[in-house]
Amino acid sequence: MTETPAPTPYALAEQAAARLAELTGVERHDVALVLGSGWLPAADALDGAGGANTTELDVTDLPGFSAAAVAGHSGKVRSIRLEGQGDAPERHLLVFLSRTHYYEGKGVDAVVHGVRTAAAAGCRAIVLTNGCGGLNPAWMPGTPVLISDHINLTGRSPIVGARFVDLTDLYAARLRELCRTVDPDLDEGVYVQFPGPHYETPAEVRMAGILGGNLVGMSTTLEAIAAREAGLEVLGISLVTNLAAGISDAPLDHSEVLEAGRAAASRMGDLLARIVPRI
Repeated sequence: MTETPAPTPYALAEQAAARLAELTGVERHDVALVLGSGWLPAADALDGAGGANTTELDVTDLPGFSAAAVAGHSGKVRSIRLEGQGDAPERHLLVFLSRTHYYEGKGVDAVVHGVRTAAAAGCRAIVLTNGCGGLNPAWMPGTPVLISDHINLTGRSPIVGARFVDLTDLYAARLRELCRTVDPDLDEGVYVQFPGPHYETPAEVRMAGILGGNLVGMSTTLEAIAAREAGLEVLGISLVTNLAAGISDAPLDHSEVLEAGRAAASRMGDLLARIVPRI
C-alpha cells in the first residue's frame, strides 16, 4: 500500500490558513503578531484597545502546530478585528500568543510555521516580538527596543535550496519610523539569536557586542527570514527583560523575564494598539 507523502511546509501552512478561515469566519487577515516571552499581558491590552469580534483558538486546532512548551506562552492564537480609526481602515489581526523555539528540537520548519501560516492567511506585514537580554546598561528591564538588524547564530536558515533572499532591509525602516511617531523615545539595536535554551555566558555576551549586537535572545531571526521569503514587511520589537550576562551581577532567571513583561504590559499594549492599525 502506497503511503500518502507528507505535505511540504508551504502546503501545510496553506492547510493551516484554510482551517483558520473556517474556524474564525475571517477570509483574510491583514497583520500578524508573534508575541514572545513576557508579552502575554500586552495581548490583552491590545485586544481591549478597540478589539471587537475576537476569536481565540488553541494553536493545536490548526494543522502543523504543537502545544506551547515554554512558560509565558499560552498556546493560543487570536483573530481580532480592529475597528477603523481615523484614516486607518478596519484591520483583521492574527495574534500568536506562543511560538515554537529552535531549541525545542522540532526543526526549523516548525519554528517558522506560524509566519508561513500568516502569509498564507493573507497577512502582508508581521510584528515579531521577544523578551531578551540587553547589553546597554541604560536599557532597564521593561524597555522596548526596535530591532534594526539581526545576527543569526543558530547556523540554520528556513530557506531550502538555491533561493537567494535579500535581507539588506529585513526590518522595515518605514515601520520603525512609524513606531517613533507613536513613541519618539524608542531606541533601536541589533538582535543576536543564540540557539539556547541555556542563557549566554558573559564571554558570549561580550562576543555579541564585539560583533555589533545590542540585544541577545533565543528567537525571532529565523522567523524574520521566513517572513522576508514570504514577502511580508517585518517589524521587530524586543522587550528588554534583563541585563545580559556579565552586564550586571544578577543571576538570570526566566521568572524575571515574565515579571518584566507584566510590569511593562500597559506600555507594550498601548504601543501595539497605536501602531498596528497604521501598518
